[in-house]
Amino acid sequence: MTTPLAATPYPAAQVAAAVTRAIATAHDRPRPVKDANRTPEKYARLAQDFRISAREHLNRGDLPQASNKAWGMVAETIKAVSAQHGAIIHNHHTLQIMVRELARVADNAGDADTRRWLNTSFFVASSLHSNFYEDEAGLDEVRDGLEQCEMLADRLLALFGAP
Repeated sequence: MTTPLAATPYPAAQVAAAVTRAIATAHDRPRPVKDANRTPEKYARLAQDFRISAREHLNRGDLPQASNKAWGMVAETIKAVSAQHGAIIHNHHTLQIMVRELARVADNAGDADTRRWLNTSFFVASSLHSNFYEDEAGLDEVRDGLEQCEMLADRLLALFGAP
């Protein structure tokens, strides 16, 4: 799969509006006490930790754990982008809606290729999350999926705002 065509970040105001729409659509309500320590930087660090852990588990042949850590990297990256734009994500459902709204930003900018790539890449990450429970994917599938998730995490930060 090729990387998305977009090379420059989308305007912060458009990304912030997409984040707001996603949170509202998902009915993901703020939790002021819990949310106080949830910063974009914290999520970005967690995403990096998951990235490292995914590679370690892959190298040891622990495919379910490598799969789940790849998912974790993507989920925490999406949370970092969301937090960078003022919203905290509390559940899986909101992650899906957030990616859909971010992909819509790309589409509205005339970049359908990036929209498709974001949606497909998130689907790969979700499939890896399922593999943690099902343990059906082989080494090549998990390795390729992890690489796709790494590209997705990098592109999300580059296109929609890095902490």
